This record gives sequence, C-alpha cells and structure tokens, in this order.
Amino acid sequence: MATQYDAIYFNQSRLYGQIRMSESGLGWKATEKAQGGSAAKVSEPFLLPAKELLSAQWSRGAKGYMLRIQTKTSGVVQLDGFDAESFNSLKNALSNTLDLNLEAREHSMRGWNWGSTDFERNELVFNVGSRPDFEIPYSAVLNSNVVGKSEVAIEFKLQSASERTTGGDEVVEMQFYVPGTVSKDDSDGVKSEDGVKKEEEGEEPVEEQSAAVVFHEQLRARADIGMTSGSEIVAFADILFLTPRGRYDMDMYEDSFRLRGKSYDYKIGYNTIQRIFVLPKPDDTHNLVILQLDPPLRQGQTRYPFLIMQFLRDEDLETTLNVDDEEFNSKYNGRLEKSYDAAAYQVISNLFKGLANRKITFTGSFISAQNRPSVNCSLKASEGNLYILEKAVVFVSKSPVYIPFSEIATIQFSRVGGTVSSSRTFDMTITLRGTAGDHQFSNIYREEQQGLDTFFRSKNVKVKNEIVEEQKIFEAALEDVDSDIEMAEGSQDEESEDEDFDDDEESDVAEEFDSNADSDSEGEFDDDEGSDASNGSNKAPPSKKPKTKR
Repeated sequence: MATQYDAIYFNQSRLYGQIRMSESGLGWKATEKAQGGSAAKVSEPFLLPAKELLSAQWSRGAKGYMLRIQTKTSGVVQLDGFDAESFNSLKNALSNTLDLNLEAREHSMRGWNWGSTDFERNELVFNVGSRPDFEIPYSAVLNSNVVGKSEVAIEFKLQSASERTTGGDEVVEMQFYVPGTVSKDDSDGVKSEDGVKKEEEGEEPVEEQSAAVVFHEQLRARADIGMTSGSEIVAFADILFLTPRGRYDMDMYEDSFRLRGKSYDYKIGYNTIQRIFVLPKPDDTHNLVILQLDPPLRQGQTRYPFLIMQFLRDEDLETTLNVDDEEFNSKYNGRLEKSYDAAAYQVISNLFKGLANRKITFTGSFISAQNRPSVNCSLKASEGNLYILEKAVVFVSKSPVYIPFSEIATIQFSRVGGTVSSSRTFDMTITLRGTAGDHQFSNIYREEQQGLDTFFRSKNVKVKNEIVEEQKIFEAALEDVDSDIEMAEGSQDEESEDEDFDDDEESDVAEEFDSNADSDSEGEFDDDEGSDASNGSNKAPPSKKPKTKR
C-alpha cells in the first residue's frame, strides 16, 4: 500500500508537490497548482528505486521539517515541508515499505563559525561540538580554489533560469579558514620545532603540507571537481587569456570544458555560452576569440561575463579528436571534424561552435576611416575598441560590453567642451530602451563620425547628430553676418551729397581759437582783471584778535 504526503518541496525547489512511497521505491511530482497549471511542463517527476536507498534522517528544514535520504549514486535527496506530527507516520512508512530506519538528527543552534569538517559519502558536514551545523552536498559544489595560505573558497552551482526568483538571494560562495599543516601519510606523531612531524626519535621526518591544500584536494576528489564523466575530447596547453588574465590549460569534454591555471581552476558548461565572437585586433597581428557566458564566471567577488582568448594570426594548430569513429559518427558528425589543421583561432572557435551549438559572429560590413572594423574610444575610465557588427556593437576592453541594435533607443553624436581636443574628437551616447540607462563612448576621432552616422542609419537605428546641427546653426549665423555687411556697404554707396554744405565758406563769428579774432575782446578781459586787482589792493588784511591770559 502506497503512502502519500502533500505540499512537499524537492531539493529546495520553489515547486511543491506530492511524495509517494511503496515497496519499489519513492517518487515526487510537482502539482499543477504549484505553477498555475503548468508545473508538469516545468518539473519532471523524480523516481528513486528502493535499492538506491542507504539511510534516512529527520531534521529541521527551511519550510518545516525535512527528510534527508542518503543514496548510493544520486547523492542526497532533500524533501522539505513536513509537519512535526508527521515523524511517527513517516517512520512507520519507511520501515514497513522500504525497510529503512528514520533517524532524528538535531543541528547545532550555537551560531559558532568554528568547528570541524567531516567528509561523508554524499556531503560535507560542518560540525560544532558533537552536532552538525550545516551540510553541503557535493553535487552543489561547482569549484574549489585555495586562497592565500590557509583559506579555501568553495563556489556553488547557480540555479537555472526557470528556478530563479526575481530579487531573491542565492549563496554563490563560501570560504573556509583551515590553518596548520598535516602529514601526507596521515600518521600520528609529534611536530618538531622545524615544522616537521616525526613518529619517534631516530625515524626519518614525515613531509608536511598545508591543511588547506589537503582540504581542497579531498573536496575536489569527492565532488568530482577537475574530473568529468568520460575522457577529454581534446586538450590544449598554455592558452593566453586576456580575461581572466593568465595562461591556462584547456580540456574540452562532451558537456563542459576546464581551465587549469597556476592559482585557479574553472569548470564551465557549454550551456552557459551564449555567443561566440571572432574579432581582429587593431594591431594586425592578433585575433580574439570571445565567449559570452550567462551566468558569468566568478572569481571571488569578481564576475567575468566574457572570456577573451588571444591568438597570433599566423599561429597554426594541428590536433585530432580523442574519440573513436563510432562515437564520432553518432555524436559529433556534422558538428565537428575528426582532425584539424588550420589557424589556432579558427580551430578553437570551431570546436566551441560544435560543442556549444552556437554560431560564430564575425565582423560586418562597417569599415572605419582607418580601414578597420572598429574604432578606438573610451568607456568611462576603460580604453578599448568598439566593434560595429551587423546586428550589435561590442566594446572590447578589460570589461567588455555587448549591445544589440534591438535594445538601442537612440544614438547621439555630440562634441563636449570647447578645447582644441574637442574639435578633433566627439562622443557617442547609446541610450537603451526602457530604464536600462545609456553608455557614453568618448574620444572618438572626428573622421569616424560620418561613417558611423551612415552605417547606423542604414540599420534603421535612430540617430541624433548634434554636431551636424551645430554646424548648420554656425553656417546660418555666418550667412546672416555676411548679408548684414553687404546691406551696410550698399547703403553707403546710395547716400547723396548735401548741396547746401559749403566747406569753403568762412564763419561770420570769430572763434576763440581763430587767429583773426578781435583784439578788443582780449582787452575787455584784461581791464576786468586789472580792476579787480586795484580794488583788492586798497583793502587792509583783517587784524588778529589779541590773546588774553587767564
């Protein structure tokens, strides 16, 4: 007889459904009500045979109480959403139908961040005291790297686009501090003063290594980090990456590829590759192979939505796929070639094209004034090259930007500032649709303006050219000034002379500066001055008052 429970969440999913248990095993299926009638299209039923079951644990969960089932090959199965009263009935159902004992497991509630780790069959358990604090399933671990001397960073797999919650939070990375050293042979002994462990006096010293490195290697081995199902299809050594910067060995498998560097290793699925670009560098020596990723590659707090590889144009590469003829014909025929002998950038890009099932985007018909498919410019503080493609623009720098024409509202050309350099360059502002903001590309040479304007208009992109408008206003102002000057010159030519004006006729009245002025007038002024002087000479000066002593 089957036992059924409703409103149960499977592996922390946003969908709830029903769980049924019988002698053959257990199964879970999302209900149609969970997604408005479309749950059957979103989530597939999960079936677990009875022979796969190892143990069952009962503990507190995010949505009530959780049933954790350890399996042989399917990792840890988490079923959350049970009530506290369901423990007895669930224990009897597991015991009677599946012959499985349900163990109650209490977690530590101290909130400490210092404890010990235990690598169990399907998960990493962090213990505080004698109780587990939290568990990390190996299936949730995407990558692991040693940071510094005593820290290990664990990167988690991101949820798929259908499972993501808008505005929700998601744990993407966790760091463990693992101090000290341990011996490679895991033997017990006493550490000497020079940091070397010895079993007893007289025996040879045991080599020590960092405890963080040992923790990292154990996690990689159990979580299959660095290992992929099946053998590698092809491998390349010492590939130069501009983003993230460094040289990496690249191993390509059926579903993913790995980058192995000196400090970091990455595992990247082909399903995260959105676009592939092959673009020439302006130096006429190198070509770039660019992969756009979603979700982006993470390295600590830094995200890399683009991987940029650089190859010499005249560098040839010869390789043969590590697959037999039967496997090649059944899986890769029509997508890949059995062997390659061509330029390195062509071989790498064609391999990604076949394995990721994505088209390669090349340069378009745009040619700049420098006879190149790109123009030099700056985006904020980053200098780079803006490639004008047939359906998009790509700014290639340390932080590349991809802008399709379908998301562009307007493109505006403008000249900023009044300096000499502003007359040689201009700015191009790309405004995106909606509330996505804009991107201002500055310091573009003036010779590129006409070609960019013509190309964008041919692609039916709305363009506003302030430079041309300013030039028209300036020319109109010059025409107005010229017309005013012509009118002024014409009015002077049309003026007639005054017939009544005679410049030879002398004035009847003598001016004071005239040499023929009447001398009597001068005498009058002299008599007046003399009379004033004679009158003033008869008057005595006023007497001073005598001073009196007190």
